[in-house]
Amino acid sequence: MTYEFLQQYWWFLVSLLGALLVFLMFVQGANSLVFTLGHTPEERRVVMNSTGRKWELTFTTLVTFGGAFFASFPLFYSTSFGGAYWLWMVILFSFVLQAVSYEFQNKLGNLLGTKTFQWMLVINGIVGPLLLGGAVATFFDGSNFVIEKNNIIDEMQPIISRWANASYGLDALLDPWNLIFGLAVFFLARILGTLYIINNVEETDITARAHKSLITSTVAFLILFLAFVVRTLLKDGYALNPDTGEIFMEPNKYLHNLIDMWYVAAVLLIGLVLALYGIIKTITDKNYNKGIWPTGIGVVLTVLALLLCAGWNNTAYYPSNADLQSSLTIANSCSSYFTLSVMAVVSLLIPFVLAYICYCWRAIDKKKITKEEIAHEGGY
Repeated sequence: MTYEFLQQYWWFLVSLLGALLVFLMFVQGANSLVFTLGHTPEERRVVMNSTGRKWELTFTTLVTFGGAFFASFPLFYSTSFGGAYWLWMVILFSFVLQAVSYEFQNKLGNLLGTKTFQWMLVINGIVGPLLLGGAVATFFDGSNFVIEKNNIIDEMQPIISRWANASYGLDALLDPWNLIFGLAVFFLARILGTLYIINNVEETDITARAHKSLITSTVAFLILFLAFVVRTLLKDGYALNPDTGEIFMEPNKYLHNLIDMWYVAAVLLIGLVLALYGIIKTITDKNYNKGIWPTGIGVVLTVLALLLCAGWNNTAYYPSNADLQSSLTIANSCSSYFTLSVMAVVSLLIPFVLAYICYCWRAIDKKKITKEEIAHEGGY
């Protein structure tokens, strides 16, 4: 395994984890609809018990995604998670609200009231996908940071990356295109959430409301997502000259990436077709409740293709708007050959972990959730 192969391989794994994280945000999507889908306390408990049995998977995947970035691309980790820490702190705080809500909303001695904790779930369902989408959009639109590797020999201040302003990541929200993509991810999470509720819950009123919500979320998502993708394919992109290491602006860079990497374009097309099939089939056939699976697989493939397009083919995956030459690429921000090769061996265990998750998922969802089950067996 060559060093270049390991770099490409680990960008693929990190991109796959990011794609799985977007899919698992169906938990946040359904949480944002707690009061829309559940009009009574009993109905809201049904919705929360449906998502509550999967929320650990989303949080664990988020942590694993960050850990994989730290191990394979440490300069990105120190630059983004360290420099843009206010953005990431708000995201993590929203996930803390989710964990606290699930744990304490029905505990004895709850002084804040059940609805307070339910609104915490709604906040997590809105803030989490919106800000994560905005953070991912910076892979295409850039962030404000500066890399000064010579500082590593400075005994007084050996800090090689710093944010170029005092916002520490919150300036990403000032870019309207970052917000557009963040809103697209938010509505995508809602789509996945409603599809999961339709598949997992056996309550006629709840699933009927979920079908209505699915239509409005789909329309909003398609408008926002297509606007972002078309603009991204037509705009100048951040390209790398592999011979000199220079970063330069290339017209239609991301469109060229899809043309050059036809296999990535094929994955993107297949993902979009699967995602739309699951949505349209669910909308047109009221008896069809398995839309979460083709749509979920389609979302994973689509996000995977977008992230590969952002990093492969000599592209700066984390561009700097403050200093173009500070932009991060797979080559200039990765770990050593030894680290990547050792972790590559460990990564061979990933299929077994995924198989275990699938087994547990099937066991948990074998029986659909009803108000009667919640009344007798309890839960969140």
